[in-house]
Amino acid sequence: MEHNLKLITVLVPCYNEQESLPLLYERLTTVMDACPNYRWEVITVNDGSTDATLGMLMQMHARDKRWRYIDLSRNFGKETAMLAGMDYATGDCVVIMDSDLQHPPEMIPRMLEKWEQGFDDVYGVRLQRGRESWLRRSMSLLYYKLLQKTTRIPVLQNTGDFRLLDRICVDALTSMRECQRYTKGLYCRIGFKKAGVEFEQQDREAGRSKWSFRSLLGLAIDGITSYTTAPLRFATVMGLLVSAAAFIYMIWVFIKAAIYGDPQAGFPTIMTVMLFLGGVQLLTLGILGEYVGRIFNEVKNRPSYFVREVDGIKVSSKAKDRG
Repeated sequence: MEHNLKLITVLVPCYNEQESLPLLYERLTTVMDACPNYRWEVITVNDGSTDATLGMLMQMHARDKRWRYIDLSRNFGKETAMLAGMDYATGDCVVIMDSDLQHPPEMIPRMLEKWEQGFDDVYGVRLQRGRESWLRRSMSLLYYKLLQKTTRIPVLQNTGDFRLLDRICVDALTSMRECQRYTKGLYCRIGFKKAGVEFEQQDREAGRSKWSFRSLLGLAIDGITSYTTAPLRFATVMGLLVSAAAFIYMIWVFIKAAIYGDPQAGFPTIMTVMLFLGGVQLLTLGILGEYVGRIFNEVKNRPSYFVREVDGIKVSSKAKDRG
């Protein structure tokens, strides 16, 4: 009879979360025990942690076989860790959440209700963003507005990776094997029937955030370059505008010299124009370089990740095929 119950997979990427894991185990286990109408598996992905995270995941697996773990060969980043977890997930749906408990496990039953109503992608909508600086919050909102204006695909604001995905969505996401992934964009890219569930994002229960300003900036650049080609169009428009301005200025200088003469040497003007044009050229080359770099990484067709161990079993040279 139990095998006829739907299987729910909870996917939790982990990187140096030894302080948060005991609290996560307690709260998530309580939620699972309170929902006996489902079968459960928790897939924790150790993304190259350097603290005691892996050992604790092993202990949790030994205590409760519903708790599984995947040990990646090194730190590949959260986006790749989520891909690895989805590759190994066997549930009828997958709930993705952070290990720091900013995503409350107690919201999962509400997500399951929406899923049972027929929604394929049930995403958490943050009513507030927890303990976060005004600058970081403002930059995040500005980024999503900019992203929306540069693409025709709807961009969900105040949402993140906390969501429930039906098996059809998981299969769609795992079929796309970009090595530089921006999963928040892929959620919107695949479509399917979506619904939001509001929640209060909590502060971290323990430890410190692993996301520095530099890493967030890198994620933003990856998001823009993987989600839209608008920067390339911007570079084209910028080139046209600068060329038009330079042509108009050239005509103005010619007319002025013909009518009034040109008693001044014009060195400051020449230097200003040269520096401006040089800056535009470097900006354009940088934009092109971002896209060429992504092409370079993709055409090598390397596996997205390698797994060292799954639930205590060594996985020699295990990598999911990118085909």
